[in-house]
Amino acid sequence: MAARGFPYTDLKDFLVALERAGELRRVGAPVDPTLEISEIVTRTVRADGPALLFEQPTRGEMPVAINLFGTEKRTAMALGVESLDEIGNRIGEMLKPELPVGFSGMMGGLGKVMQLKSMPPKKVKTAPCQQVVYRGDDVDLNRLPGLQVWPGDGGIFHNFGLTHTKHPETGKRNLGLYRLQQHSHNTLGMHWQIHKNSTAHHAVAERLGQRLPVAVAIGADPVVAYASTAPLPADIDEYLFAGFLRGERVEMVDCLTVPLQVPAHAQVVLEGYIEPGERLPEGPFGDHTGYYTPVEPFPVMHVEAMTMQRDPVYHSIVTSQPPQEDHGLGKATERIFAPLLRFLIPDIVDYNLPSAGVFHNCAIVSIRKRYPKHAQKVMNAIWGAHMMSLTKLIVIVDEDCDVHDYNEVAFRAFGNVDYARDLLLTEGPVDHLDHASYQQFWGGKAGVDATRKLPSEGYHRGWPEEMTMAPEVVSLVDKRWKEYGI
Repeated sequence: MAARGFPYTDLKDFLVALERAGELRRVGAPVDPTLEISEIVTRTVRADGPALLFEQPTRGEMPVAINLFGTEKRTAMALGVESLDEIGNRIGEMLKPELPVGFSGMMGGLGKVMQLKSMPPKKVKTAPCQQVVYRGDDVDLNRLPGLQVWPGDGGIFHNFGLTHTKHPETGKRNLGLYRLQQHSHNTLGMHWQIHKNSTAHHAVAERLGQRLPVAVAIGADPVVAYASTAPLPADIDEYLFAGFLRGERVEMVDCLTVPLQVPAHAQVVLEGYIEPGERLPEGPFGDHTGYYTPVEPFPVMHVEAMTMQRDPVYHSIVTSQPPQEDHGLGKATERIFAPLLRFLIPDIVDYNLPSAGVFHNCAIVSIRKRYPKHAQKVMNAIWGAHMMSLTKLIVIVDEDCDVHDYNEVAFRAFGNVDYARDLLLTEGPVDHLDHASYQQFWGGKAGVDATRKLPSEGYHRGWPEEMTMAPEVVSLVDKRWKEYGI
């Protein structure tokens, strides 16, 4: 069932819905975007607290909205569902290959087609995001209350800027979420990592000796904001996906100075370009790994135009060692893409990406084991599945293990493993930000087979029976529980 007011027109509309639901607190006191906001947000997240709207930041000209996705409840609200699994189930239905049977089957097939029709973005001629326009010398990024989150950060960063580029030859669009370091009043460091599509677009532009046009939208509606983080295959447009999630088309408008389109209801839009060959030192930055990422050379965006709504709201996020706000975003991705992962690897019953593993360091996977070394087959399949290739540790358990119950998983992983036989070691790509690998971009990976072992796998001792209480005794104690006075 869709959340009240969904789909939200823009970020402000979502903030109204959060406030009505008791999920938003306004902070009227003056608060410093350098470190103070970060400390407040971190304490709020770890207390399972509300979204926050800082109405008087001491830098910039607009309020700061933050912690919007800090719980699974708010993330579900953002995406218009009661449970994040609802979206995954919708995707699962669309992946079913069977042909429609009878009238009801035809109607079901028509429903899928109608869902697909709602996906493509809709171009509009005028847009709220262009109500106020600054060009040339009037561009000043200091109008934005960008954050310094940690003491060792290299300066002010804009942490929820939705970056738009397109392939210089094919024209295919990409939407990505990358941190943006403010170098000056009109330049930004573009921290896009080697596995990202915008990096590929930039590489083509440099090979051709061309500038790469870039547009950054800040404060998009929550569905578009989430879509920018989703690990979509390269041939799936993020705005098609956002339209699918919203149930209606996303309105887009042409930029004023670059040949790109941006969401019409964004709060702020930055337009500009990247010169071929230009790099500046970017960082350090306290990232979601819990450590500072080092200074590295990254491309520079020259901002030529800055447009915004009247009375805009600035959206940002704090990154740190978990738990932090990105828990809600990561869990949304886990649940939404579960059917797609099962479609690619039918052996999988369920999976969990623990937030303590910052989602790409560990995957706990349950399977319906059918043959020798089945667990190892699934490990290799996961390492070959798109962005799951960055997973460093995979723990495989039997289907009767709840992958979301860490005590149960630990019981299997600690007790069901002979590490001389059940540990698979390999090497492969790791996340750009991974600090543990001895060289950047690739490193060691491990798969742990914590399933029951079969005779055909060389286990001839006879796997022991797990202890469970007799059902009639459980029922008896249930009935008499009040008598015991416990």
